Amino acid sequence: MRRISSLTRVAVGVASLALAATACGGTSNEAGDDSSSASSGGKGLAIAYDIGGKGDQSFNDAAYAGLEKAKAEFKYETADIEPTDGETDADKEQRLASLAKQGYNPVIGIGFAYGPALTAVASKYPDTTFGIVDSVVEGANVASLVFAEQEASYLAGVAAAKATKTNTVGFVGGVDIPLIHKFEAGYKQGVTDTNSKVKVVSQYLTQTAEEGGFSSPDKGKAAAEGQIEKNADVVYQAAGLSGQGVIEAAAAAKVWAIGVDSDQYNQAALSKYKDYILTSALKDVGGAVYSLAKSVKDGKPLTGVQTFDLKVDGVGLADSNPKMAEIAGLTDAVAKAKAGIIDGTIKVKTE
Repeated sequence: MRRISSLTRVAVGVASLALAATACGGTSNEAGDDSSSASSGGKGLAIAYDIGGKGDQSFNDAAYAGLEKAKAEFKYETADIEPTDGETDADKEQRLASLAKQGYNPVIGIGFAYGPALTAVASKYPDTTFGIVDSVVEGANVASLVFAEQEASYLAGVAAAKATKTNTVGFVGGVDIPLIHKFEAGYKQGVTDTNSKVKVVSQYLTQTAEEGGFSSPDKGKAAAEGQIEKNADVVYQAAGLSGQGVIEAAAAAKVWAIGVDSDQYNQAALSKYKDYILTSALKDVGGAVYSLAKSVKDGKPLTGVQTFDLKVDGVGLADSNPKMAEIAGLTDAVAKAKAGIIDGTIKVKTE
C-alpha cells in the first residue's frame, strides 16, 4: 500500500469543510476575521487572499477551508484578509507585516502575486513562518506550496475527450501567465493523447491579473459563449472567480463545463448549474494551508518547496457527478491516465 505523505493526508478532512466554508460567504477586512469563540490558544494561522477573495467558489475558498479546519482543530484565533482593488506590492507587504507583528503564525499569501511582498517581508520576521501558494520564494522561514496543476488538467483533458460529441472542446484561462499555461498544456495533452481528432479552442481573458482575468465572471461568460459558438461542447476553465461565468454559459447552452481547484459540482453557490459541471480538476490548497499550520503547531515548521502532485493526492479529478460514470470509457480512461502519470509512463508538459 502506498504511503501517503503527511502533507496531503488531510485532503479528505479539508474537503469535507469546503461546502460549509464557502456557503458562509462572509467578507473579511484588514482587521482580519478572528471571531472564533474557541480562541483560547492564542493567535495562529493567518491567510491573505488573492484576487477575487473569499467567495470565488474555487482557489481562495479552498484556502479558507484549510483555515477553518486549523481553527477548529487547534482552538486558536485566525485571520483572513481580503485584497483591495488596485493594490500594490507595497500594500501586500504592509498586510503581511501587520499580520506578523500581531503575532499570527504562520502567515500565508494565497497566490503568486504575493511573491515580491513575501520576499521583502519574511527576513524581517525570522520567528514567523511564512507560506506562499503557487510561487517559490527563497527564505529560511518560508514554505513554498506548489502544485502539479498540469497533472490534474491532463485528467480533465482525458475526461473532455471522452465526453465531447462534437470533437471540439474549449479552454478558458484567466490570465496569460506561466502558471495558467500549466493548466492549458496538461489539458491539451490529455485531450490529444485520448483522441487526436478532438480540437481544443483556447482563450485567455487578460494579459495581467490587474485587468480582471481572475475576477470577472462576465469576461469568462463571454469567452465560453464564443467557444460554444465554435462548436465546443466541453469547456474547462482555470480562471478563478471568472470561471463562474464559464460555468453559467455552459449550463445555458446545455454543454459540459469542467471546474477547477475545488469540486465545483458540490459548491452551494453553483448548485443551479451542477447538472452541467462534468468534473473539476482538483488542487488541494486547503490541505496545503492546513499542513503548514499543523507543522507550526507541532513545532516543526515546513520550509522550502513543498510539492503537491498526483502521487500524494495533492491534485486530482473529482468524480462527484454521477453522470461521469454514464459516459462510455471515461472512468476507465481517467484511471489509466492517473496510473500512467504516477508511475512515470506519461510525462505531462507544463508549456
